Amino acid sequence: MKLVVAGGTGFLGRPLCEIWAEEEHEVIVLTRSLPPGTSAHEAGTGVPGVTRLGWTPDGQLGPWASALEGADAVINVAGESIAARRWSAAHKQAVRESRLLATRSLAAAILGAAHPPRVFVSSSAVGYYGYTDQSEKTEDAPPGTDFLAEVCREWEEEARQATRPETRVAIVRSGIALEADGGVLPQLARPFRYFVGGKAASGRQYVSWIHKLDWIELVRWLVVTESAAGPFNAVAPVPVTNRELSRNLARALHRPALFPVPAFALRLALGEMADPLVIGGQRAVPARALAMDFYFRYPEIDRALRAIYET
Repeated sequence: MKLVVAGGTGFLGRPLCEIWAEEEHEVIVLTRSLPPGTSAHEAGTGVPGVTRLGWTPDGQLGPWASALEGADAVINVAGESIAARRWSAAHKQAVRESRLLATRSLAAAILGAAHPPRVFVSSSAVGYYGYTDQSEKTEDAPPGTDFLAEVCREWEEEARQATRPETRVAIVRSGIALEADGGVLPQLARPFRYFVGGKAASGRQYVSWIHKLDWIELVRWLVVTESAAGPFNAVAPVPVTNRELSRNLARALHRPALFPVPAFALRLALGEMADPLVIGGQRAVPARALAMDFYFRYPEIDRALRAIYET
């Protein structure tokens, strides 16, 4: 297959591309680190392997757009990190624009292609549902009204613009992807390693999580499953409360979970993003993936954390 991946150098995008390259597929990674239209083959990835192609995700087309011609799939995991720094007006604008403009550029390239891709798999997040209640959220639940929910709603609308008779659009509403080598888990684990870990705020808020390998396999499944279109919650079947996550993380690390962090301290440390990302939460479930018989290797948090830390 020929696969074009925007955001293919990050925590989730890179291993996704590496697996496809190992299977001898052609992988083109759109990157801002090269001038638009300039390409470079990644050493050690074989043939056809991984080729990096420069692009400017500004909502417009560019010389990179021809790479989408004849592609089997386009995968969009591009976007500014939400939690890279405290939220300011400038950072919130960067979060929003990095997602909307990259997706708009890809949708325009798909719509303008003479030989469009068969599928466009585009990222979103369970933040789509907001963080104000603890009810179970399937893909049919309405969007929330906070900043992240609004970004996700607009993000998904941009992706849907790519729909055409030849191209189905699948949207991946991701939860927190867990692995020891990146994402948020090393930050969550750090206080436990120093024997000062515990629940955050009330501990009753739900955490929608997924093992990194299950996230990768879900995206790969969406690419090859012709009936898969529309939104899919990329979360494990069993969401957990923050208290349950803390207890299982402590157990996996052979540490206690005795030191809760009060909500006011989280707001002081993290600012505005504390409420949607830590104090609030979403109880999302992968209803559509389960109904279509997708297999989760790590459906429960204890099994996932034991595998990650090999305990």
